[in-house]
Amino acid sequence: MQTCRRELLDRCLIWNERHLRHALAEYERFYNEHRAHQALDQAAPLRAVPDPITEPARLIALNVRRRDRLGGILHEYSHAA
Repeated sequence: MQTCRRELLDRCLIWNERHLRHALAEYERFYNEHRAHQALDQAAPLRAVPDPITEPARLIALNVRRRDRLGGILHEYSHAA
């Protein structure tokens, strides 16, 4: 629960119960599907670590996209196809 408090609740003004439930559900999805966990070798609990990119040509042309969640409090990064 400390992670949720530190990463979400300490940085967000909650207006009412509906807003709290929405924020917690969004954080739960982020935490389980995207956020890297050190104990899991930087994988998320519901997502495996992608294969590393080792080809120099692919590294030079790497295109990373950022998606903000909860108004910019949480950020997801992914490789653009």
